[in-house]
Amino acid sequence: MKRNYHTLDNRGKVNERKLAEFLGQNRQQILPMVELITESRMAIDDLVNAMGRATIETVLQLSAEQVAGPPQQGRRRSGEIFWHGKQAGSVYLKERKLKVDKPRLRTKGGGAQAEVAVPAYEAMQDQTGMGSRMLDILLEGVSTRQYGAVIPKMADTVGVSKSSVSRAAIQASEAQLDRLLNRRFDDVDLLIIYIDGMHFGDQCVIGAVGVDEHGQKHVLGLQEGATENSAAAKDLLEDLVRRGVKPERRRLFVIDGSKALRAAINAVFGAASLVQRCRQHKLRNVAERLPKDQQAQTKSLMRAAWKLDAKEGTTKLERLAKWLEREHPDAADSLREGMEECFTINRMDIPPSLHRCLASTNLIENPHSGVRRRTRRVCRWRDKPMAKRWAAAAMLATEKNFRRVMGHKDMWALKAILDGEHQKTVDRREKVA
Repeated sequence: MKRNYHTLDNRGKVNERKLAEFLGQNRQQILPMVELITESRMAIDDLVNAMGRATIETVLQLSAEQVAGPPQQGRRRSGEIFWHGKQAGSVYLKERKLKVDKPRLRTKGGGAQAEVAVPAYEAMQDQTGMGSRMLDILLEGVSTRQYGAVIPKMADTVGVSKSSVSRAAIQASEAQLDRLLNRRFDDVDLLIIYIDGMHFGDQCVIGAVGVDEHGQKHVLGLQEGATENSAAAKDLLEDLVRRGVKPERRRLFVIDGSKALRAAINAVFGAASLVQRCRQHKLRNVAERLPKDQQAQTKSLMRAAWKLDAKEGTTKLERLAKWLEREHPDAADSLREGMEECFTINRMDIPPSLHRCLASTNLIENPHSGVRRRTRRVCRWRDKPMAKRWAAAAMLATEKNFRRVMGHKDMWALKAILDGEHQKTVDRREKVA
């Protein structure tokens, strides 16, 4: 049986007209798209990617016909609404504006009041999706100056300036920041909170990531300021409490060793809070105060000590500190500083399967690396709000790829230990009372 095929290529206006004619002849097949686009703007981009500008114009034609009826060649309709040719227009897509020829409808009487809107065209005038898509592209490492080069090339695409991109990105990132800072955690049982700082040029933002009883990670919040700033860290933690993080719940905090962070934790969650110092930071802090020929051996001894129980491991590190202080007193002082808190997970008898994720701030530093990758094209950080907006958008983008923590099957054991510690605290308070 012989079949008719329509072969189209992408060479110029001739084939675009062929496509428009084909769609016009088979308009019943795409008629359901008219109502779909009018009711749901989300379908626009999928539609354009599939069939291009010709489909958009055919959809506009069908939408106009639903309002005014089909055009009649050579004479005007007798109804209230009549066709008045076509005019240039543009529709908003995710990352660009597309120039189209839209039908023009009018009513009798003339003047500006006589213009009649085409429903599908009105539905395509929403710009909110465009700003969101621009932000997604910029987070993939494309600068505003290079933005024009990554816009998909289509016939008669209207250029978007870098200033327009910047404005749209600011609006979209502000929406992301607002979304992050309004998250609630009333029903999330957070067992671990990681706190660390991110640097954006001369600006610094403190971030917090939590882990619940199932091992799932959650981006908790952001605050302008350095980890050495106790006021900024305290503001961050107080904001978490306002958004449902219960201060009376016994949990483990993992920090880089900053005294300001420890002071903020004490102020908001109590001096008895359990804090684990990041061992990777401790290794770097000690090693950078030693000659290169002694760094590897010292690191090996520190790692070996951390595998022992808290009492024996502390004794081993104190011996190492005494040996170092003869020629390198700065390294010895760095080793002794916060030594007890480097053994918190050992002292709590937490399962070894969880030590790798609890012994360092790597869990929050990994999202930070995703943030740095997504913001590497930004050359100028104007102020702290800009850094905070970008950090929020990048953290939420990175959060989509979060997996559960290593050893998550033993999170029940950590929960039981923390619940036991909480009960001990309650018993002590009752005795004092």
